[in-house]
Amino acid sequence: MKGSVIITAGGIGKRMGSELPKQFLSIHGKPILLHTLETFHSFDSSLQILITLPSDWFSYWKELLETFHCQIPHELVSGGQERFHSIQQALPFCTGEFIAVHDGVRPLVSQDTIRRCFEGLKTSKSVVPVLDVKDSLRLLNTDSSEVVNRNLYKLVHTPQCFDAETLKKAYESPFHPSMTDDASVVEQLGIAPLLVESNEENIKITTQTDLIIATAFYS
Repeated sequence: MKGSVIITAGGIGKRMGSELPKQFLSIHGKPILLHTLETFHSFDSSLQILITLPSDWFSYWKELLETFHCQIPHELVSGGQERFHSIQQALPFCTGEFIAVHDGVRPLVSQDTIRRCFEGLKTSKSVVPVLDVKDSLRLLNTDSSEVVNRNLYKLVHTPQCFDAETLKKAYESPFHPSMTDDASVVEQLGIAPLLVESNEENIKITTQTDLIIATAFYS
């Protein structure tokens, strides 16, 4: 079954405190986004890979590809105002029977996590990798807080994987702030995701602390 992967890399690095968008910052000698691209290509070289980027950074990305002698086939799609719009703009170019959507700044996703997500599509139209919550949680009320059962919650990661027809239909809906990830968009169709195990290293690099942690993993 042929698949497509949309790697979203539309961030501009506000929380990172860097003038260079976080997806281009270097870890272990390579830009974060290049690590992510290589991870999916090494998993399955037949995957169609699309990367959503702010159009102003297309030329910079192409220069990086030349610098690192990267010839992995992929297509660039101009990113939208929100993540939702970036995915929406990439979907018409997807040719796979299934579509995976992954954060460009999650370069440490494991091959096993990708495999579990893809295999989950054999029984479900929506698959999401998650981790258990280890810390205690408190729910904030107006003037107080209360302990909640952490066993009722999961940390949500990517790649989130879907039947292509289902994802494309879901993204015909107008954007709403409650659509925080792709699974929440698909859930508007009444399709609940199958949850599979992610890997703990699969962090989203959004702050300087995340960058330090990711660098340590590579080291």
